[in-house]
Amino acid sequence: MKAEDHQRRRQTVEGWKISITSYRIGETHYCHIDNVSPGATIARASGPTREAAETEALEKATKRLAATRRR
Repeated sequence: MKAEDHQRRRQTVEGWKISITSYRIGETHYCHIDNVSPGATIARASGPTREAAETEALEKATKRLAATRRR
């Protein structure tokens, strides 16, 4: 199978710069959120629509980044 409808954008959440990547394989949409600087995965999600997958991943990422201390 091949990834289709690939989209990538940058955003700031809880003061952290993140990269949001979403794509579709078959009938399922996937979303991957990572920290821009080191590229570490923060959250992943899947759903029937791009919006559902991105919403779920952003909720996870927001919780995790809010709990992360900055030095």
